[in-house]
Amino acid sequence: MADVSLKRPHPEDEELNAQKRTRSNNGSPMPGNNGAAPKSKVDIERMVAEARAKAEEVRARLNMARGGATPASASASPSPAPPATTTGSAMSRIEQMRARVAAATGKVGATPTQRPAPTPAPPTSIEPPTNRFDDDLSKARGGLGVGLHPALLADTTQDQRLSKGRGAAQPKFATTMANRRSATPVSGKKLDLSGPSLDEIKQNPYYDDSLHATSKPRLSKQLVFNQKGKYIAQAAALRRQAQMEEMKKRIASMARQAGVDEEFSLEKAFEVPAPPALEWWDEGLVNGDSYAAIDDPQNIKVDTDDSLVTIYIQHPVLLDPPQEKLIPQQKPMYLTSKEQAKLRRQRRMADLKEQQAKIRLGLEPAPPPKVKKSNLMRVLGEEAVKDPTAVEARVNREIAERREKHEIANEERKLTKEQRKEKLALQQEKDAEKGIHVMVFKIDCLANGRHRFKISKNAEQMALTGVCVMHPKLNLVIVEGGSHSINQYKKLMLNRIDWTENSGPGPQREGGNGNGNRESSTSWLNPEDENGELRDLGSNTCTLLWEGQQKSRAFRKWLGARVCETDGAAKEALARAKMENFWVLAKTYKPAAF
Repeated sequence: MADVSLKRPHPEDEELNAQKRTRSNNGSPMPGNNGAAPKSKVDIERMVAEARAKAEEVRARLNMARGGATPASASASPSPAPPATTTGSAMSRIEQMRARVAAATGKVGATPTQRPAPTPAPPTSIEPPTNRFDDDLSKARGGLGVGLHPALLADTTQDQRLSKGRGAAQPKFATTMANRRSATPVSGKKLDLSGPSLDEIKQNPYYDDSLHATSKPRLSKQLVFNQKGKYIAQAAALRRQAQMEEMKKRIASMARQAGVDEEFSLEKAFEVPAPPALEWWDEGLVNGDSYAAIDDPQNIKVDTDDSLVTIYIQHPVLLDPPQEKLIPQQKPMYLTSKEQAKLRRQRRMADLKEQQAKIRLGLEPAPPPKVKKSNLMRVLGEEAVKDPTAVEARVNREIAERREKHEIANEERKLTKEQRKEKLALQQEKDAEKGIHVMVFKIDCLANGRHRFKISKNAEQMALTGVCVMHPKLNLVIVEGGSHSINQYKKLMLNRIDWTENSGPGPQREGGNGNGNRESSTSWLNPEDENGELRDLGSNTCTLLWEGQQKSRAFRKWLGARVCETDGAAKEALARAKMENFWVLAKTYKPAAF
């Protein structure tokens, strides 16, 4: 208890809200700075009496809250204690502080240990309840107002009972002023958990009636009857839709006959054809035109004599893998200049020895000496001295003969025009055997006749097949062939030809395709406009729409240029090769914006 008296009083206490006093060296509080003397003995006794009176009032209120009767003795204040015989200086400062703490807290039994003997209470006075400490166990302890956990109440009760058994006095007030318990008695009123009323909720400015669970009352599901004529209107709408579809089909058929391209033709270009009634691989096994014939077992040709299914095994013809065609041929090893000279020297030496052997055997006459102007005097020494003019003429004549013989040999080794064509055709055919490549070009305008001539002539020379479709809005060029030829044609179309160039009208050089007169009569293929001036082709471009590889050729030859005034005619020109989808692609193509 000595430590309690040395602690600093709580600043909220009105009675102890005095100026903080300093501590002395021996731990006891020093007098204040004002130098006031300690209180007298009479003041201390008066404070102790007041504390006892408050304790009695607390006992009376507790008994009333628990339903007990208030005794007459409880209402009377206790008689003051008789004055002590000791002087004021005999009471120590520690006892004074204990008395002040007891008077401030107002707790029962919180009086100092050494105090004047109180006046004995009447025998009818009610003692405080014995379970005081048991009721305070679950209450808050400490400055935060946090109570003990229910699991720890048993240990605390047991420790309390043990301490009571030993006779140790336990203080009934907090050891610090900050953690002291309130002297207000526990009332019997319970906590109201009913929540705010509806009027209080609506007065809240943040209240939203639409989010409240009970804002919208629940309504029972009512019977909903269909209105008269509902399904009749739906049937009429379906009949109108069917009529519209039928009308669209009629308009599409009329547009195809008239050659007008509509949206319906674009949709049909991507339609998947319906499966056949009988697949080709089942035609030899079913006696009929459709799979409905297999319901009759007699129409199934499996166990018959003319059936395709026999006891023999049919081995298919082995095909070369397609990737082997793309393997490049092995090139010969190149020799250095010294190695080439060595091989030439060895070959000529072997030929010379063979010729000498034939001359020894008399099979060939000896060749005349090879006389040149450099070795004239060494080979024909005497003759050159006697008649140098005749010898010089002879040497010039032999030189001319040898030159003529060399040129004749070269001409004999040179290929003729037909042989060169055959060799080129053979090389192009070998190139096409490795795979057929297809390219589709879109050209804005082909008014320049030179452009049309270059497109057709180069396609024929490179053994490419395809067609050039000319239309007032756009022009489409489709070519197919080997990889080498198709790459050369791609360079021609995208790099070599200047599509912005326009020349005047010249002779028709379209290669006899029968379109010369028709092109000359077409206004949009004329390089000149109505005023007789050359058209401006500054914005004319050539775009590669698509390139790829296919199994076989779709065209038998280069069909040349085809003039098509309408979209229907253009599609008809491509329908035989089943490439009308490229025309749809060219019309819907939009260049990418960079």
